[in-house]
Amino acid sequence: MLRAGDVQLAHVGQDFRVDKKGVIDLVTEIDIEIERGFRAMIAERFPDHAVLGEEFGAGASGDPIPRFCWVFDPIDGTTNYAHGLPIFCSSLAFEVDGEPVVAAIYDPSRRELFTAERGQGAWLNGTPLRVSSAASLIDSLLVTGFHYDVQKDPGEVIELFAAFISRARAVRRLGSAALDLCYVAAGRFDGFWERKLQPWDVAAGALIVAEAGGQVTAMAGGPYGSREGSVLASNGLIHAQMLGTIAAV
Repeated sequence: MLRAGDVQLAHVGQDFRVDKKGVIDLVTEIDIEIERGFRAMIAERFPDHAVLGEEFGAGASGDPIPRFCWVFDPIDGTTNYAHGLPIFCSSLAFEVDGEPVVAAIYDPSRRELFTAERGQGAWLNGTPLRVSSAASLIDSLLVTGFHYDVQKDPGEVIELFAAFISRARAVRRLGSAALDLCYVAAGRFDGFWERKLQPWDVAAGALIVAEAGGQVTAMAGGPYGSREGSVLASNGLIHAQMLGTIAAV
């Protein structure tokens, strides 16, 4: 993870290739370089392990879940990165039978390494993490993200955004789901929601939130899974209020 961060920072402010995977979905040559290097490392050290990454061989939604799987996003926040906005990271989770057991998310701009181990806790640069104590939405700072086809149907996203704005202290949109989740774990945000996410967006961050004492479910309130496609993460105290707001829209 630290190596990925070094590669990211080495190219900030430099000219690099940026391509489109969709109308507003970007990929840079740095994403590809980092993921290619990661896959080579796993193939050498753990040849029987699978890699689920954003840029190569993402896998179909109906594919069976591997026994051992590394879920990797070389740059979460690629649009920010391509524009020189220093809100991006690398995200990695190791799953056993679809359940994350260890996680690491590294923000090189702030030299912040978020880690977690199932049943053992979560840490920021080695210091234990704990979610916030906000008990009501009006006292909460929330964060969300917009999926890449938001331009096709912005109404649903805007309606839910407006509902939370009217109930919370404030709502932010940073552009990196992985960091959004880390910031919930660190108590910087009190809650996060987003639809149409991929496993590499949330697998690591969800474990970090849970191990920091937070609550993670699907947006409809059902059990969370990295392949569920949506996530609602909070400090636990405002979770029911967030679910109620979503259900009312």
